Amino acid sequence: MRTKAFLGEFEHMVLLAVLQLKDQAYGPGISRILEERAGREVSRGALYATLDRLEQKGFLEWAIEAATSRHQGNRQRRFTVTPAGIKALTVSREALVNLWQGLEDTLTQAHR
Repeated sequence: MRTKAFLGEFEHMVLLAVLQLKDQAYGPGISRILEERAGREVSRGALYATLDRLEQKGFLEWAIEAATSRHQGNRQRRFTVTPAGIKALTVSREALVNLWQGLEDTLTQAHR
């Protein structure tokens, strides 16, 4: 029986942030989304290491964008989630939803 490769927590968050940003998924924006929406501060090194790892796994692609005045003349990598990345997110979400089922009362009582 072949086991599925699941996403790590941070990989999951990074892929979701890239999807949220659509065609504006550059490193600084990804960091901002992770901080604003997930409450997670991220070092530049950790983010780019994860982006590179997701690319190696086939879950992300990137393209170099032309330099613009908006980016102070610097060329930046724009990231997009691949179909394999979408599939990995879907599998991960389904597994988590299945594990959460039936725990609402338990978690509510534990939180009181």
